[in-house]
Amino acid sequence: RKVPLFTRKGGAKKTSGQVHISACLQDGKAIAADVVVKETVASSRWAAWMVDTHPAELSPADFVREAKKFVKDLNGVRTTTIVGDKLLEQKLGGIHAVGRGAAVAPRLLVFEHKPKSAAKTVALVGKGVIFDTGGLSLKATLSMCSMKGDMGGAAAVLGAFRVAVASGNKDHLICAVALVENAIGPNSYRNDDIVTMHSGHTVEINNTDAEGRLLLGDGVSYVARKYKPDLIVDAATLTGAQLVATGLRHAAITSSREGVEQLANRCGHAAGELVHTMLFTPEFHQLEFKSEVADFRNSVSNRSNAQSSCAAWFVWAHIDDLDPAWIHIDLAGPSWRDGRGTGFGVGLISRLLRDLSKKDLV
Repeated sequence: RKVPLFTRKGGAKKTSGQVHISACLQDGKAIAADVVVKETVASSRWAAWMVDTHPAELSPADFVREAKKFVKDLNGVRTTTIVGDKLLEQKLGGIHAVGRGAAVAPRLLVFEHKPKSAAKTVALVGKGVIFDTGGLSLKATLSMCSMKGDMGGAAAVLGAFRVAVASGNKDHLICAVALVENAIGPNSYRNDDIVTMHSGHTVEINNTDAEGRLLLGDGVSYVARKYKPDLIVDAATLTGAQLVATGLRHAAITSSREGVEQLANRCGHAAGELVHTMLFTPEFHQLEFKSEVADFRNSVSNRSNAQSSCAAWFVWAHIDDLDPAWIHIDLAGPSWRDGRGTGFGVGLISRLLRDLSKKDLV
């Protein structure tokens, strides 16, 4: 953070952008900077750079270009990009709705790496809102400033994907990021619209600023049904309520498997990216989304009732019929500090992937 990769300050001193770090154990022995350490540091800094880059330079199309450059040197990575109205052909109605009002079309970017000996399949899904005005449910000025960082989840899962592949992870890995700008325009989605999601569920829009869950709902459904992964990990700057619930330094996590939840807590401590488990009781959370005309609404009726957990349930609702192992990471607070991105999530998720590759899912 002392030598950030992004700046547009006039007269700023030019630096190499390189950071040299030495670390040692309690006995004074140096910790070797192996490929995992080097890739984690570099990928975390890349994720922070992406969050710092302002939206005039980082449209959804620009994000795809930078992401492809980021993984270009990795062998065996396949790329799929679904753009604009092609999203509707793939039944990705949530992603399309949120991004259709912007000048640059919404898209889903998917990277895949499948070693021949792969025993498990793990899918990463990231929220990539390049800039969030709130849509027609317009944010106030102070709330809108810093919304260039609403793609911190997408940057985090891409960084973790690179660390895993570059360090020789043997699992079949998928990384899917939904990329949109939640803008105001003649074709913006509206409150009262009913959106058909990839899962087949219909959603009545009652808050266009609750857009991230529409992206994640489509994203997790897409990877779940196409790849049938053993685990789905989604990451997002999803709710402001996360900061109230777990603060600026701890991400909030929710999982369908207690063992995965416990492992994520251990990985957070090991990586220095802390998490805290949120309550998860679907039978209560779903009551907040009752709609008279659709399967459910996209925003809660009572904003004092565990908003972060309710938002996590909304994502889960699009894959609960499949009952996959799934973990949701809301990193709205720790992804941003003092006006800059932190790169939070890269270390946590890459450590989770590394530890999962060594054991059976529980």
